[in-house]
Amino acid sequence: MGTLNGKTLFITGASRGIGLAIALRAAADGANVVIAAKTTEANPKLPGTIFTAAREIEQAGGKALPLQVDIRFEEQLAAAAAKAAETFGGVDILVNNASAIRLTGTLQTPMKRFDLMFGVNVRGTFAASQALLPYLLKAKNPHILTLSPPISLDPKWFGSHCAYTMAKYGMSMCVLGMAEEFREAGVAVNALWPRTVIATAALAMIPGVEIKNCRKPEIVADAAHGILTRDSRACTGNFFFDDEVLAAEGVTDLTNYAVEPGAPLLPDLFLD
Repeated sequence: MGTLNGKTLFITGASRGIGLAIALRAAADGANVVIAAKTTEANPKLPGTIFTAAREIEQAGGKALPLQVDIRFEEQLAAAAAKAAETFGGVDILVNNASAIRLTGTLQTPMKRFDLMFGVNVRGTFAASQALLPYLLKAKNPHILTLSPPISLDPKWFGSHCAYTMAKYGMSMCVLGMAEEFREAGVAVNALWPRTVIATAALAMIPGVEIKNCRKPEIVADAAHGILTRDSRACTGNFFFDDEVLAAEGVTDLTNYAVEPGAPLLPDLFLD
């Protein structure tokens, strides 16, 4: 397997969950990680701040730069991107991980929540990519990896939570468009989505989901590592699933990724 040693990753929403897991996997290689997230003070419902994440990253063997960033604001992203490049001499990888969720129907979705999902998911992904691309274009093996699903126009994914589906597919459309736009420049732009529901602190806020029926964030982190160590010119425009990436890396026994081995696993959304 390849290594991320010496690479600089800019990860949105890396203070907890999947973003932090990706950061820790990169740190184990000796990578530099920019933690671009909003949380600076602990929340009992959502543990983890940019500072606790930084400590974990450094304990895992990497270097960390915690930056308070709200990705809905391009001026904050521009400043963070510049600080990242100044600190580590450039940026090699952007991981668009930050996302807002609300699985409600049209009449149950306040416009404030609609705006949050579109501001973070769609605008944030586009703005982060726009802010980091000038640095990625100078990198040796540049990657953008976005945590979003393959696009399906099956009405069942829109009927129950139209706003959220549109917001996640907006992220996927960024992947589709930017992969083509920057193909000749050698910037890989790919999407990654888990086959099953992943156990995170945010998941606990969604009623009806049992943690025991989930996999750990490490499966997504290991899959992300597999993608980000590939040749950027030969790997772009893909919508990957975590288990498929790991199978290509020779990992087919996924038992250790289960929260409770043997328990039935819940499939994630947007899987036909």
